[in-house]
Amino acid sequence: MEKIILLLVFTVGWGLKAFSQEREILGIVCDKDTKQRITKVHITNLRTNQGLYNNLKGEFVMQAAQGDKLVANLQGYLADTITVSTQNSVFFFLKRTNIMLQEVQVNGKLLSPKSKLEQTKRDFKSIYRVGNSSDLLTTGGVNGLGGAGLSIDAIYSALSKEGKNARYLQGIIERDYRETMIDFRFTPLLVTKTTGLQGEQLVDFMHQHRPSYYFIMEATDYELINYIKISYQKYLRNPTLYRLRPLKP
Repeated sequence: MEKIILLLVFTVGWGLKAFSQEREILGIVCDKDTKQRITKVHITNLRTNQGLYNNLKGEFVMQAAQGDKLVANLQGYLADTITVSTQNSVFFFLKRTNIMLQEVQVNGKLLSPKSKLEQTKRDFKSIYRVGNSSDLLTTGGVNGLGGAGLSIDAIYSALSKEGKNARYLQGIIERDYRETMIDFRFTPLLVTKTTGLQGEQLVDFMHQHRPSYYFIMEATDYELINYIKISYQKYLRNPTLYRLRPLKP
């Protein structure tokens, strides 16, 4: 009888250990509507508080145990939670948040990305006013007679739902401006003149070797053309180097 009890205890203990044992989990994050992979997504294991970002292919590898809850967060998308099962792979499908901005009509000559950003700030000035929480301290006191105090407007902006939503919209506007700035300089015409690529190859190359916003802001025209030439040589050696793999059903 004692042997049976010991065997049961050993079996249950081994099962619990196996259940809680961590292992490598491979994950992929995709857009729920387009089914395209998404990058720069932050993944958190709620049990261990471990966090990381997925790579340029939308993939990540994280240590997790069965039953752990993984949360994916990305600005512009609703957070998603997945519970780790016995499988060694997980898939996140994030739903984009739909925010309707009022239509803005701009007549006249084509505006640069910077001019468009300034125009957008003027058209949505209430967003920047409500979302401004930087000046919490005021100086001058009553009627400018010295002293310092707290700005009621800034406190309201920092804590209110309207202020948070306004700053969220500011983030969307800033992100769109950065993408537009890249498109403004990294154009199909420039890439074609530099590499000779056209059609689907041109689109594929520009998607795989799209430069970052910070490079675009710092690079001269010569450095940008040199970047395209170096990237083109990489593309010739391996046309699928940064291409996202199709999702398996």
